Amino acid sequence: MAMKLGWVVVVLCTTIAAVCGGDEGMKASFVFGDSLVDAGNNNYLPSLSKADIRPNGIDFSASGGQPTGRYTNGRTIADIIGELLGQENYAQPFLAPNTTGRVILNGVNYASGGGGILNGTGKIFVNRLGMDVQLDYFNITRQQLDGLLGKAEAKEFLMKKSIFSITIGSNDFLNNYLLPVVSAGERATETPDSFIDSLIISFRSQLTVSSSTLSHVYTSCPTHVAPWQRLYSLDARKVVVANVGPIGCIPYQKTINKVKEAECVGLPNQLAVQYNSQLRDMLTELNDNLPGAKFVLANVYDLVMELLTNHRSHGFRTTSYACCGDGGQYQGIIPCGPTSTMCDDRSEYVFWDPYHPSEAANLFLAKYIVDGDTRYVSPINLRQLLEL
Repeated sequence: MAMKLGWVVVVLCTTIAAVCGGDEGMKASFVFGDSLVDAGNNNYLPSLSKADIRPNGIDFSASGGQPTGRYTNGRTIADIIGELLGQENYAQPFLAPNTTGRVILNGVNYASGGGGILNGTGKIFVNRLGMDVQLDYFNITRQQLDGLLGKAEAKEFLMKKSIFSITIGSNDFLNNYLLPVVSAGERATETPDSFIDSLIISFRSQLTVSSSTLSHVYTSCPTHVAPWQRLYSLDARKVVVANVGPIGCIPYQKTINKVKEAECVGLPNQLAVQYNSQLRDMLTELNDNLPGAKFVLANVYDLVMELLTNHRSHGFRTTSYACCGDGGQYQGIIPCGPTSTMCDDRSEYVFWDPYHPSEAANLFLAKYIVDGDTRYVSPINLRQLLEL
């Protein structure tokens, strides 16, 4: 009888770790960003940017290979990082009807295909959730957590047991500043320096309070949250921010610019490098000035370049061609869909479609971000961040 009772206690401790004081893994993951980490929010928007059709998700075991709105063949990098850090369930899309009640204690995914730092980014897709709106939605979750846990425990839950990840910025270049025709006028009047400066200013205000934020006029907030009610003020303390990858190397850019297989397009990569340098400085500044906060930089740019440069030693056959797509030299024009050409071995392709990495590439990136050294994640890696 005593043995059976002991087994019951073990089961309860495993199931309700918070009650029994277990701290072995990450309790919650709050995910912000674009299509690189969207878990299905765009399924609930009348948007031109969607991944809710086959063969997207063909290798996503949690759905039995059915599309979920993830822009890849399997797990996103956010999914894999959660698994590696011991998260029991994936963070569900904020807009999904079943993301209610205690489900949010696993975290919530606010990411949206086409979203960017700037509110105007991605307007070609009609509807998407930009970073400002994603933060407004997190404010709703924040209030729900108070109701579920009580204010004191909710604060502790967010500050100590949750990791906030932000993967955003690529669309601000690809689907804003560099967008053919649509942005031609803007590029003629705004230099790369001024555009990147505006990105950094906006991003800083989204992460925390700054003097410029207080005078910022915010006009697109559906919940009327004051503009200084941003991430840090809503009790986020463990935050990982991914920089912009080498966007000049994606199959779409290589196809439309007609570069050789071993080449990438220069301008997009130059812009990414310039932005990434300022992003690093900004995160260092935040770490120096925000009590209790730890902002970690995931150096996705250098990680992807390592993968592209030494892909064969990492088990990949090609870095130029989309596994699923059509059009042009690298199958980089037409997005992945039911009639697309698809490669035979998806694990050998860095890119799933003209824009997004494969699950195999996401796994490579996630492992370095969770357990890598300061070349790729700094000032500490995510496993060390979780232990703080």
